[in-house]
Amino acid sequence: MAVTAADVKSLRERTQAGMLDCKKALVASDGDIEKAIEFLREKGLSKVAKKAGRDANEGLIESYIHQGNRVGVMVEVNCETDFVARSEDFKQFVYDLMLHIAMSDPLYKTVEDVPAADLEREKERFKKMAMEEGKPEHIAEKIVAGRIEKFYQETVLMKQAFIKDEDQTVLDLLNNTIATIGENMIIQRYARFELGK
Repeated sequence: MAVTAADVKSLRERTQAGMLDCKKALVASDGDIEKAIEFLREKGLSKVAKKAGRDANEGLIESYIHQGNRVGVMVEVNCETDFVARSEDFKQFVYDLMLHIAMSDPLYKTVEDVPAADLEREKERFKKMAMEEGKPEHIAEKIVAGRIEKFYQETVLMKQAFIKDEDQTVLDLLNNTIATIGENMIIQRYARFELGK
């Protein structure tokens, strides 16, 4: 199927990908826009994996105070160059991240950051709940695994559904931004403050 300039323009407007990438994606997907979007997304994620090992020593430290001055957030997000750190895409990601942290109050950045003692305490609590519900032990173990995953989705920043688009996690947002800006990015650290807490 022949790919028209209008098709390329339409795909570019929807994805912000380069013209040549849009054309390749449309050719690879026989002109199907939705398949082309998926093609670009997969290509972007493979680029993200290649960038993951690169040094990210530039970036921003930013703060955000939510309306009413009751919640504040400070984050450090790193990238590879100061040029990218000054870009609108990078700044928007940092702002969205601070807003998300203010609203979602994540306790841990990654699953690996969850202390073993906290994880064991949650597993015991979930197992006790399942047993009290009358579930057999082998079923209770499966229930515990499901509830631990739910616990991660509620308390771990990278696994939380992004507040502006619940179809993607914060990790998805990070990876999509890396694919867009073309540099490795790292959420180095964050702190959330809530009045009286």
